[in-house]
Amino acid sequence: MLKDTHSSAGSSLAWDELNRAQPDSIQLDNIKTQIDLVLLALESLAGIGSEAMLQAASALNLESKIPDRVTLWRLRQSNPLRKGEGGRKKLDIEEARSLVLISCYLAKQHQELIRRGIDLLEQAAQNDSEPHKTALIGDYLDAFNNIYLERMEDDRNVSTDKLTQLALKLLVDLLFYSSPGGHRRLWLALLDRSQK
Repeated sequence: MLKDTHSSAGSSLAWDELNRAQPDSIQLDNIKTQIDLVLLALESLAGIGSEAMLQAASALNLESKIPDRVTLWRLRQSNPLRKGEGGRKKLDIEEARSLVLISCYLAKQHQELIRRGIDLLEQAAQNDSEPHKTALIGDYLDAFNNIYLERMEDDRNVSTDKLTQLALKLLVDLLFYSSPGGHRRLWLALLDRSQK
């Protein structure tokens, strides 16, 4: 399969931009949770799985950082909220940058779907109606809640309302991450949230 040289060049520029901010080890610990949630939102909305994430890694020339499903699984399992053992406890900065670029690449691929979701959210707000009553948002929220409860350790401590708020916030965030410069936005948001 031929690589898209335009996206490869864009990928190395994006990589260089993410090099400017250097999170410390405590920030990196918090970042792994946030990145996993962004990927979970993309999974829930667009139905993407590990195959799409690995294809994105290949298109962005990041196979050396994320070469296979096992590596991807271990990186996502490093999220401290996740159930089970076997994931690594540490996420290094190169892996964090790789997951940021992959997340934004996939968000850009599904930008039309994300925009449709945001439009439906805005319409629901204007009409003072529940967003989950529209098919797209309802399906997204169901998928997000189900995947979260299936994978996360703190599933008993989280109310449906809190999960809905988290899912809707992530949907809005995805719109920003799907736009030009989205990787910078996501990286800065991760650094900012990791300090709180």
